[in-house]
Amino acid sequence: MDLADVALLIAAGLAAGGVNAMAGGGSLISFPALLATGLPPVAANVTNSISVCAGYLASVFGSRADLAGQRRMAAQLIPTTAAGTAAGCAILLLTPARAFELVVPFLVLAAAATLGFQSRLRRVVGHPHDMSPGRRRLYLHLLAGIGSVYGGYFGAALGVVLVAVLALVLHQSMARITALKNTLSVTVGLVTVAVFALFGPVHWVFVAILTPATLAGGYAGARLARRLPSERLRWAIVGYGIAIGVLLLVRAVR
Repeated sequence: MDLADVALLIAAGLAAGGVNAMAGGGSLISFPALLATGLPPVAANVTNSISVCAGYLASVFGSRADLAGQRRMAAQLIPTTAAGTAAGCAILLLTPARAFELVVPFLVLAAAATLGFQSRLRRVVGHPHDMSPGRRRLYLHLLAGIGSVYGGYFGAALGVVLVAVLALVLHQSMARITALKNTLSVTVGLVTVAVFALFGPVHWVFVAILTPATLAGGYAGARLARRLPSERLRWAIVGYGIAIGVLLLVRAVR
């Protein structure tokens, strides 16, 4: 690794942390940067998963004001999220790397579509105002579990996935949903750190370079997300999710 690689990883970490806080998908920046330094795909994936965790932590701190009134809900979803993430990590480590390259683009595009057609999909599951507390809780645990399996498996556009499923069930502003998403994202991040540190081919020198950059980028991104209008933030996430899905699909079929 030379100075050019170090500069690339710092820039990628700053961008990834900020994008993760605002819309998700920062791994599309940091993961290719790790590949560009010469790491093989699985090693780059697990190294990236550990590196971006600091950015998730900073995002929670930066959006903590929007968690007001949601902390109990977040605490209830954390065990489900942790279990789903562990399952996703196990799938990644026990299956060929080629598998997630083919599946991930479709997951990302589905998440963006879910967020974009949120109002129509609510007619199927019922508007949040019409849901009983028990039904809403069931949907939240189910969707958070599915999203966290995805996060443990690969994690690119994890924020897009989580925002999409949370917005489907919760009648909240996008800023508040983003704050809850950040809490679940940090749970995913901490579990991946524990699993991959024990069982994954982590390159710790790269982690040491990326982590401070994602930390700074995550905090700045969360602060910016709070200032964006709710509807604009939602469509920005939709557009970004579509772009991520198309890019991943192009890479997968090459």
